Amino acid sequence: MAEIIGVRFKDVGKVYYFDPSGNSFKIGEKVIVETTHGVECGSIALENRIVDDESIVYPLKKIVRRVTESDLKRLTENKKREEQLFKICAEKIEELGLDMKLVNSELAFDNKKVLFNFTADGRVDFRNLVKELAAILHMRIELRQIGVRDEAKMIGGLGVCGRPFCCNLYMGEFHPVSIKMAKEQGLSLNCAKISGTCGRLMCCLKYEQAAYSDLLKKIPKVGAIVMTPKGEGTVMEANLISQVLKVKLKKSPDAGFSTFKAGEVKLIKDAQIKVNKEEMEELKNLE
Repeated sequence: MAEIIGVRFKDVGKVYYFDPSGNSFKIGEKVIVETTHGVECGSIALENRIVDDESIVYPLKKIVRRVTESDLKRLTENKKREEQLFKICAEKIEELGLDMKLVNSELAFDNKKVLFNFTADGRVDFRNLVKELAAILHMRIELRQIGVRDEAKMIGGLGVCGRPFCCNLYMGEFHPVSIKMAKEQGLSLNCAKISGTCGRLMCCLKYEQAAYSDLLKKIPKVGAIVMTPKGEGTVMEANLISQVLKVKLKKSPDAGFSTFKAGEVKLIKDAQIKVNKEEMEELKNLE
């Protein structure tokens, strides 16, 4: 067991554990800490607490100090400098004709390193770019290729629902989402309807998945063989929310579907929800 505090370096980012060095901190306080990337400024996201050793990555680095007025002044200056660094890097990328899109620049608190995040369709040889930037800026240069989800999280924007991106608003980390989730929730497997602005599956597919998984246990799936009050039949449609089934009866295959509540039928042989090869091939780039 060890006492920790949680520090976040971005408004909506991952929380890292640090040793409070015997001091108490409140959520929102800004502190200076030593990280593997150098000295950084972050905000307290978790107050002092005791956690199991299994949840800690040792060695646990200590808090250096609370921020001072001079620290806050430096943070403001760093923000302005980041804009200048972004412009310099973007100009060099264009000058060298590199097939990459610069997303942002992150200047270390101590001004000894700058990180440039970028997106690209494939691998990019940016060695010449690093050399030229180092010669101009006289500091450590790091370039990191990120995915389209990370780009959306950094830049922000409005989703198809009209609200700010979840990833940019409050999600500390991305949750895995899959095409199977969309199928289990009865959504149309249409790229435009299940993908976000980033071009990947919408993160909100994850939110109700637990509820849908529970509902699926209580209702026969499409393709299941069931015994209804009117005889045996095959489930053609299943509304998980209303728990209503549309069944094609075996004794009258040419007739329309009969509607039953899930509680009115008895399961003979259940079916499985699967994403077929054609669907997976068409939507493989969304995951």
